[in-house]
Amino acid sequence: MKDLKKIKNKWKAQFELKIDATTSQIWELISSPSNLELFHPFCKSNKVIIWPGEKSIDELVYLNGLTYMREFYSWEKLKGYSLFIGEKGKEQSYVVWEIFDKNESNFLKITVYPYFLRNMPKLISYLPYKIIVIPALESYLRSVIGGINYYLTTKNKTPKNYFGYHKWFS
Repeated sequence: MKDLKKIKNKWKAQFELKIDATTSQIWELISSPSNLELFHPFCKSNKVIIWPGEKSIDELVYLNGLTYMREFYSWEKLKGYSLFIGEKGKEQSYVVWEIFDKNESNFLKITVYPYFLRNMPKLISYLPYKIIVIPALESYLRSVIGGINYYLTTKNKTPKNYFGYHKWFS
């Protein structure tokens, strides 16, 4: 079992956005099989291996061909889930998706605890994270959550690279 306390004590990137939908609509979308194909602007395909629930596994192929496995760790209906994501057999990042309300509005927040330099002291990993990793991940998360809001408000699939090109995934 992975040590979540140790993982959460390292660097993280997160983004949250007010979503123009009900909690049920948000949950229905993010918990549906192959959901990334509907809203993820950098997703080429999202193949289900096991679905739904805590032991779910799916495969995400990005527009640039990079292939990641998502292995779900927790799953709480109408609240969110957590998962590990990375290339098969390699290091994985820990990701938390949370639906919550604030000021009578619904929000979605995604937090990523990247694997990159995870085993290095924070002092050594500080500059790479502050200059490269966190800004790139925040841009990525802004696009993913923006894609969710786009899909829920228009009922159309989010176009590829809709919020701009991403150097890691496009």
